[in-house]
Amino acid sequence: MFERLLPHMRVNTIYDIDLNALKERGMRGIITDLDNTLVGAKVKLATPELVEWLNVVRDLGFKVVIVSNNNRTRVSAFAEPLNIPYIHAARKPANKAFKGAIAVLDLPAEQTAVIGDQMMTDVLGGRRMGLHTILVSPISPGDEGIMTRFNRRLEKIALSRLRKKGLWPEEDRK
Repeated sequence: MFERLLPHMRVNTIYDIDLNALKERGMRGIITDLDNTLVGAKVKLATPELVEWLNVVRDLGFKVVIVSNNNRTRVSAFAEPLNIPYIHAARKPANKAFKGAIAVLDLPAEQTAVIGDQMMTDVLGGRRMGLHTILVSPISPGDEGIMTRFNRRLEKIALSRLRKKGLWPEEDRK
């Protein structure tokens, strides 16, 4: 059961993802979380560094969609200036939003990666849909809502079990 929480890849930030290697693996689409994945949870707009990264992503031919459990106001204000399609109030890890994102990308699941900062939502939901999952460290963990804090507690339990099984290294950042 806890193995479903294991991401295919772990990096500190989105900027540590080798996009060329991802493309070589056959990935053509990226489903990304918003809060604490692309920017801190209280950052309203994309940073210049993120805009540059998104330009590189698009130049490499990737399609991108934001899938967030946050509300329409938050997600639309962030995504629309970047011309990125989005799904708000996603209820991750439920399948519906991931299916919707795959439809927006118009790609098969095996050509789609999901990037997020939570094992309980992004990784679990992505794995259940057959997506390539990439876990990033949360950008500003002190700014998280009550559900995310609850999920972080569950992640600690899961990490303990995964470490006991030898599936998660002790020296890891979490």
